[in-house]
Amino acid sequence: MNHFEIKTKIYFGDQALNRLSQLSYKKILIITDPFVVQSGMINMIRKPLDAAGINYDIFMDVVPDPPIEKISAGVRKLLDYRPDAIVAVGGGSAIDSSKAIREFAKQIDYYGEITLIAIPTTSGTGSEVTSFAVVSDWKAERKYPLVHSSLTPEETILDAELVKSVPPEVTADTGMDVLTHAIEACVSTGRNDFSTALAEKAIEICGVFLLRAYFDGNDMHARQKMHSASCLAGIAFNSAGLGLNHGMAHQLGATFHIPHGRANAMLLPHIIEFNSDINKHSKSRKEYLPAVKRYATISQILGLSSYNRIMTVRSLVNWVQFMLKEMDIPLSISQMGIVSEDEYMSRIDGMADAALVDSCTSGNPRPVSKQDIVSIYKDLWNQA
Repeated sequence: MNHFEIKTKIYFGDQALNRLSQLSYKKILIITDPFVVQSGMINMIRKPLDAAGINYDIFMDVVPDPPIEKISAGVRKLLDYRPDAIVAVGGGSAIDSSKAIREFAKQIDYYGEITLIAIPTTSGTGSEVTSFAVVSDWKAERKYPLVHSSLTPEETILDAELVKSVPPEVTADTGMDVLTHAIEACVSTGRNDFSTALAEKAIEICGVFLLRAYFDGNDMHARQKMHSASCLAGIAFNSAGLGLNHGMAHQLGATFHIPHGRANAMLLPHIIEFNSDINKHSKSRKEYLPAVKRYATISQILGLSSYNRIMTVRSLVNWVQFMLKEMDIPLSISQMGIVSEDEYMSRIDGMADAALVDSCTSGNPRPVSKQDIVSIYKDLWNQA
């Protein structure tokens, strides 16, 4: 027997931040990053809290790929302040940090329930509705996905005003993260009718609105649509799981500090080819791999259908590569200029080991070996 649930209440649309003025908590800890505070964006959060007469404090020591040390500092802050709610404001790092801080603090001193309210400032991670969080060990160059239902925020607020100033390159990276979440949820071994419906809608939105949001950040309709797509894809993969794309992207981020959405985007064409095995199909082959049909459906949603399934899947690979080129996302590691070929190749074996045991990889629709992962990492060095 399977089940599907959405734990998080979602507030969205115009003036969604007014939800904060309706809260009745006595003390709130805002967890965010320095940019949100220094840019003045934090005032959009403080104003409704002040109107509600709620006491609050701010922990702003959040950094990308949140390391264990920063999580520990947040735990100390929470236990000193003892709030009855957390408001997480930021991208995936701020929301993931908030999840981990709450979870670890409860293990040390469970003084009462602490509500988590997530307010994303990027349209990408879907962390605001998932039971996942990722923390990093910078010294070991490893990322560790945490998975438990208790990590899921109780509420999320989706207000496109918070993403209006996101620069084009971040819009591109986070938008491709949304697309990757949705595609992996569609083909994952844990997919179901409910998760697939949400993932397919997220894919449809990305096909129409991602480039619009990238080329014109002031297109608020496109911004709001991508904000919704991020949330829909988050709900989808929270139920269905992910796959090899994320398992390998985590290692690229931990080892070379490539932004997560960008790592996912660069890997996506390679993973689609691997899972569908389209480069080895011939007319004599009678059966396709299971993922082929699902990738073909995704292609049709994007208006890419062709005269047979293999050509339809190949058109999906071409479309993803087109999106990367349009948004100036590199197609290869060598194109990024961040590491020498010798250094990159020397790290592949360790990354492959870590990707193979990454919790996301287990949901991949095609069984994968270490050698498969090594081959994909090598191909990623210099995309033709």
